[in-house]
Amino acid sequence: MKHAGLLLTMSLMTAWPALAQSQRTSLADRVLALEQKNASQSQTAGQANVELLNRSVQMQDEIRSLRATIEQLQNELEQARQRNREQYIDMESRVSALEQSVTAVKPAITPAVTPHAATTKPVASAVSAENAEYQTAYQRLIKQGDAAGAAQLFQDFLQRYPDSALAPNAWYWLGESYYINREFTLALKSFELLIERFASSNKTPDAALKAAYCQIELGQSAEGRQQLQQVIARYPTHPVAELARSRLRGLNLGQ
Repeated sequence: MKHAGLLLTMSLMTAWPALAQSQRTSLADRVLALEQKNASQSQTAGQANVELLNRSVQMQDEIRSLRATIEQLQNELEQARQRNREQYIDMESRVSALEQSVTAVKPAITPAVTPHAATTKPVASAVSAENAEYQTAYQRLIKQGDAAGAAQLFQDFLQRYPDSALAPNAWYWLGESYYINREFTLALKSFELLIERFASSNKTPDAALKAAYCQIELGQSAEGRQQLQQVIARYPTHPVAELARSRLRGLNLGQ
């Protein structure tokens, strides 16, 4: 009996190192598996972070590209507006010169009737003085670039000749003078008065467009947009319609 117990004890002592070794191996395998899993997760997380960083950089590049495109379009829009303004000024200069020529010719082609000779001369003289004052104000703005001085001269002209055939033009260029000096409230009033009093004038479409510009400059964006849309609807074949569309596109890009 004692011999059998001794044999059992010796057998257990012989098997214990193998069992301990097996447990250590199993534990090491588990630790290794956990380390590999952790490394795999870390690698996956690292790749995700890299991808996120790359996407962020790409988006920033796209934003910078879009901003550059917007700035370019805004510059092109401003240049187009300047060219159109110069064209309008040139056109107005030609029209004014033609009006002046017609005014100068009229007395020469009027039949000379002796009984009325005394009465026709003052009329011709008044028209000549009226045209001269208008041309002085116009040249002050266009040739000399003195918007403030031109505004005063156009005001004086309109006070003296409120019903003149040149009154619509005078109101328009008075508004332009204020606009150049960034007096947008006064400019808007001038354009609106022209539209109200001289609806059939050939300057009314231009005044309607510039009224919208004034509203936008004054921060009245909703009113300005609505005015631009009205310009397009009322004058679809007039050059102001394309200018209104261009300004609307610029406003949309600016958002």
